[in-house]
Amino acid sequence: MNRLALSVVIPCYNEEACLETLHARVSAAARAAVGDSFEIVLINDGSKDASWPVMQRLSAGDPHLVAINLSRNHGHQLALTAGLDLCAGQQILIIDADLQDPPELLADMRAAMAAQGADVVYAVRRKREGESIFKKLTAAIFYRALDRITDTPIPLDTGDFRLMSRRALDAFLSLPEQARFIRGMVAWIGFRQVPFVYDRHERHAGESKYPLAKMIRFALDAITGFSTAPLRFASHVGLLLTAASVLLVLYIVVAWLLGQAIQGWTSLMLVVVVLGAVQMFVLGMIGEYLGRLYVESKRRPLYLVADVAGPVRGHASLGYRFEDSGAVSVSPQAVRSDAAE
Repeated sequence: MNRLALSVVIPCYNEEACLETLHARVSAAARAAVGDSFEIVLINDGSKDASWPVMQRLSAGDPHLVAINLSRNHGHQLALTAGLDLCAGQQILIIDADLQDPPELLADMRAAMAAQGADVVYAVRRKREGESIFKKLTAAIFYRALDRITDTPIPLDTGDFRLMSRRALDAFLSLPEQARFIRGMVAWIGFRQVPFVYDRHERHAGESKYPLAKMIRFALDAITGFSTAPLRFASHVGLLLTAASVLLVLYIVVAWLLGQAIQGWTSLMLVVVVLGAVQMFVLGMIGEYLGRLYVESKRRPLYLVADVAGPVRGHASLGYRFEDSGAVSVSPQAVRSDAAE
């Protein structure tokens, strides 16, 4: 298979206002780096604005642009997975559509990859312009806490903005889990990975697609996907509470034998409330892990493609796409399951 030199993969959700400028800047950066041997893969993740019609129009005027319309909103990480699964370049640049990560850094990232013989060049944020103090603070705390509890070292202050080799991407595509934390998964595959320090810009237009609720969900996916520390914490708390309960029972028995009235309704209620809260927390963490097992056991494809515009050169190995010929691409784990039956 004759591969293109470069694929630029860009998940999009309600990015109508950015697409024209995004296309122009990414095209210019890619052409300056590799000539005409590139493709730009835009993934429309169930946008509610006019993102898809704009993508279709841009694709009609540019043979280098491939637009993929997912059947619904799958979320940023699964939309990015779809683009990575269907791209065909020897090198793959992952970038967001909001232009906070400058595509003009592509040439320097390729130079760093070649100079250091790396398979992954991940961008490390030196500055984060246009972001609130709350977001910067919570992001810093989260990544440092995650680094402490995971077995896989995940670089600090990084997002999904990175350049990957084809063999690194193929290794990544062998990981079929549903709840995806892509920057952690890329760190897990290993190979030689080097940092690239840059200054992150403000959004070109629009607003953040990661409100607090999505950030919390994303953090839970990261923690439960790469660490069993919450389960170990639940076990340790259980042991401590068991020991405390034994001591409390001994105190009650001794007080009864000595004929002393046991005072302290308030303290008793406090103990009951604390125990109940800890139990609910522990059950919640166990439920998170059981929920992940339940979702994974279904073995559903990770994404569903409704429409495409432009030449899709990759083959869907993790998702579903109805080909023009009528052939269907499904996830490899589903194929193995059917064969076993």
